[in-house]
Amino acid sequence: MKMQTQLRSIINKDLTLEILLVQEPVPIPGPEEVLVEIQASPINPSDLLLMLGPVDPESIRIEKRSNGPVVLGKIFEKARAMIGGRIGRPMTVGNEGAGLVVGAGESDAAQALKGKMVGVFGGGMYTQYRSVNISQCLPLLDGTTAEQGASCFVNPMTVLGMIETMRMDGHTALVHTAAASNLGKMLNRVCLADGIGLTNIVRSSEQVDVLTRQGSLHTVDSSQENFKEELTNAISETEATLGFDAIGGGNLAGQILSCMERSAQPRVANFSAYGSDIYKQIYIYGGLDMSPTSLTRSFGLSWGVGGWLLMPFMRRAGDEIVSTMKRRVAAELTTNFASGYAKKISLEDVLSLETIALTSKRATGGKVLITPKD
Repeated sequence: MKMQTQLRSIINKDLTLEILLVQEPVPIPGPEEVLVEIQASPINPSDLLLMLGPVDPESIRIEKRSNGPVVLGKIFEKARAMIGGRIGRPMTVGNEGAGLVVGAGESDAAQALKGKMVGVFGGGMYTQYRSVNISQCLPLLDGTTAEQGASCFVNPMTVLGMIETMRMDGHTALVHTAAASNLGKMLNRVCLADGIGLTNIVRSSEQVDVLTRQGSLHTVDSSQENFKEELTNAISETEATLGFDAIGGGNLAGQILSCMERSAQPRVANFSAYGSDIYKQIYIYGGLDMSPTSLTRSFGLSWGVGGWLLMPFMRRAGDEIVSTMKRRVAAELTTNFASGYAKKISLEDVLSLETIALTSKRATGGKVLITPKD
C-alpha cells in the first residue's frame, strides 16, 4: 500500500494543540473522483484559523519526537465552547491547491481529467495526494503551472462571488477593506476591467500607493484623520451601498455604514427622522481583528450587517453561475487573478516557529506557498 505524508492539527481535551505530520495511505478515487498529486498549496488566513485554532501565541513551541517535530501550544480556556466540536478530532488542513491528476474513477468525466493540471478545493490539501470529486476541480489551461493555479479558488472565486452577490442583491458598487491584500488587488483589477465602482480601504499611505499604481480610482487610508470625510466622498462618487469587510472587529463596519448614509442623504427627496430609505449592507467575511464588532448607530434604519462565506454563496448561486466563474478564473489566472508568494516551503517546514511567525503576521505580500513534493 502506497503511503503519503499529511499534516494534521489536533486539539486535545486538555486544550493542548498539536500540529504534526502523519503517514496515511494514498486514497483510491471513487467513480466520480480523481486522485491529484498536490504540487502547491497556499497558507491562507482561513487555513491558519483551522491549523492553529484560538491558540495562545506565547505558548507555541516545537518538540522533537522520534517521528519528527511537533508544534505544541495551549488553546485559551475561554475558547473551549467555540471549538468544542473539534476537540479530540484530528483535522486535515489546507483549503485549496493545484496539481496533476494521476488517477481517476471510472466515470467519463473523471477519466477526461486524467493527466491534466487542475486547481482543487475542499480541505485537506496539505498532503501529497488528495482524492476529490470532479466538481471540486478547476481544469487549468495548457501551460499553467501548479504554482500559478494553487490559489485559484479561495481568492479568485471570492472576488467573483462578491461581484455576483452585488448583482444578485441589487447593488451597483462596492467598498472593500484590507484592500492591499492579494484578494484586494484581484478585486481592484476585476472591478476596473468590468467598470464597477470600487472604494478600497487600506491602513497606510504605502498601501494607497500600491493600489493607485494598479489603477485604483478610489483608495482611502483608515489611519488618516480625515478618513471618514474621504470615504464619504469616494462613496458619493461610486454610490456604493454594499461593503465587504475582512477586518471584522472594531468600528470600521459601522464607519462604512455611516459614510454610506451620509452620501445617500443628498439623493433622497424627503427628509426622514429614520434616515434614508436606501438600503446599505456590510458583509463580514474575515477576522483580521478578532475583537467585537462595534456599531455606533448613525446610519438610519435601512441597513444590515451579516456574514459572508464562499461555499454558501456558491450553493445559492447555482451550478451555471459557478461554472461561468470557474471558466473566467482559468482564463485570467495569470492576469487579473495572479497571486504572489513571499516564500515557498515544504510540508516539513510548516512545523517551524519561523513559518508560524511569518504566516501569523497576515501581512500584505507575505503569503507562503507549500510545495508538498519537496
